Amino acid sequence: MKITETYSHLNGLEFLLVHKPSLWEEIRIVIETVDADLCRTKVSKEKTMMGKLLFSPVELNSTFNKLFRSRSWTESRVSYWVTKNEKLIRKTLMLSADEQKRKIK
Repeated sequence: MKITETYSHLNGLEFLLVHKPSLWEEIRIVIETVDADLCRTKVSKEKTMMGKLLFSPVELNSTFNKLFRSRSWTESRVSYWVTKNEKLIRKTLMLSADEQKRKIK
């Protein structure tokens, strides 16, 4: 695959480019390694494209997961509740999701 566009959520790309360039390089290499044509496995059921092979999101995600895992990357998730009150978010961010919910509600 080629990177043709980027969207930098909360300036994440800029952070990587400035502070973690080796991580960005690794991400870029993984993206360029993916052969998207091998992920054209979803058969369209739409009337205007009946039978056409489309990119399978499941197949693409699986391919990315395998490539990142082969480079010792692991998934990390953080659950948190959001509120417009910035001070409250900062106070609750390090609490469990249940505690955050209770305090924010």
